[in-house]
Amino acid sequence: MDVLDEAKPKDDADVRVGRRVRALRLERRLSLAELAAKAGISIGALSQIERGMSSLRVKVIWPLAAALDIEASALIADGNDAVNDLYCVRAEKRRSIPVKSEGVAKALLSPPAAALTGMLVTVEGGGTAEAYAHAGHEFGFVMAGEVELVVDATTYVLKAGDSFAFKSTLLHAFRNLGSERCQILWVNTTKPSEVRDGA
Repeated sequence: MDVLDEAKPKDDADVRVGRRVRALRLERRLSLAELAAKAGISIGALSQIERGMSSLRVKVIWPLAAALDIEASALIADGNDAVNDLYCVRAEKRRSIPVKSEGVAKALLSPPAAALTGMLVTVEGGGTAEAYAHAGHEFGFVMAGEVELVVDATTYVLKAGDSFAFKSTLLHAFRNLGSERCQILWVNTTKPSEVRDGA
């Protein structure tokens, strides 16, 4: 017996809940099959929920929330609540990306389904321990402070308002030159898990 209401025309609330479920699933790097198995529902049922084609029944909300490791209320919160969405990240809901270098902090700006990884990189009295490289391309815009960027053995001193772009396969490193906090809007074509392996 299906745990969902029969398929019906999309309702705005169902669409919001479905997008939220999908965003949470992608954040946790779970496939449809994996989440469905953890929640004890069929893949088809989960797919209908994510597409906003079916409403959550009470008996599905709890196991689905448990499988996503969140409170059940977070699944059905009103659309105006400050929660992350498939297409948006609220300022107060940003997740940090683990880094190896002291004085560097990275906050994830892009939602889970984004093809690009947007980050707010804050550098205070430090920088990358050594030059590193990875797959992809990157772009950055210095929002505040001053940063020394080294790309392919060439050094650039960049100030607020300056920007850069290069292939991530080139060895690169960066550090804060002054006492002022440096903030950079940084965009990578790689996933957050690959980005964190560098700095």
